[in-house]
Amino acid sequence: MKAIYHLPGLFEFYDLYRAFLPLFREHRDWFYPWCGIGSIYGAPADCLWGGGRVGFGEDRAEDAAALMAEYGVSARLTFSNSLLEPEHLTDRKCNVLCRLFEKSRVSSGVILHSDLLLDYLRQNYPGFYFVSSTTKVLTEFAQLEAELGRPEFSFVVPDFRLNKDFDRLRALPAAQKQKVEFLCNECCWFRCPDRRACYEAVSRKSLGLDAEHRCASPHAARGYRFSDAMRNPGFIGIEDIQNTYLPMGFSHFKIEGRSLGSALILEFLLYYMTKPEYQLNVREEIYLGSTLDLF
Repeated sequence: MKAIYHLPGLFEFYDLYRAFLPLFREHRDWFYPWCGIGSIYGAPADCLWGGGRVGFGEDRAEDAAALMAEYGVSARLTFSNSLLEPEHLTDRKCNVLCRLFEKSRVSSGVILHSDLLLDYLRQNYPGFYFVSSTTKVLTEFAQLEAELGRPEFSFVVPDFRLNKDFDRLRALPAAQKQKVEFLCNECCWFRCPDRRACYEAVSRKSLGLDAEHRCASPHAARGYRFSDAMRNPGFIGIEDIQNTYLPMGFSHFKIEGRSLGSALILEFLLYYMTKPEYQLNVREEIYLGSTLDLF
């Protein structure tokens, strides 16, 4: 069984993947043999149906779709706005994106929160598969089980605070284990009481509404740091994947980071996918030249 990664930045980090995907194909020996890429997800800037994180991708959707098709990677549209109303379903930009990606020769998916949007997409774009978004904040295991039981979803991303509930995860039926997609590198405060409110603020912002939200984390001023994420009780590292999750029958793992910088996304790709002895090679191929100055 292989670990299948679902990576951030379909639009946001197009240039990074345009450099990385050829390396992953042409120098497969540089990367762990036990992992692969299942999808790359994201949303362009000013996307009404967007949620989770505010999209800032500016690259042309046609280019992103072509890149995914060239390398046989599934594209996922992040349409996880939780506050959609019927009048939002006719949004031209989002429907144009759906028409483009639904016809891709590699099956494309949609990550969503709203059942209203789910029903609309199933009726109008039946070529998609669907992913239940972590923005639903499924913190109770019974909620996760109920969501896994919904046949309309191919994957379900639980709240990261269920990542280490091993006894109940181990007891899931094999078919449901293959629908679970764990969020690995969340930096959010593990005891955060406002996670749902945070996601709703992003949904309001996507709709052009008042969206002020103040993070309650004691470390909010630090922003995202991978070193902090690694100390999070819900963190899933490569040893966890190899020694715990794969043997239990889980194979899907989501890497967050759409709102971060491409340098940090590269660090995720190096940590989760690249053999240590070849990490310098990947850096050199992507950006590290002999004349590069940092200061």
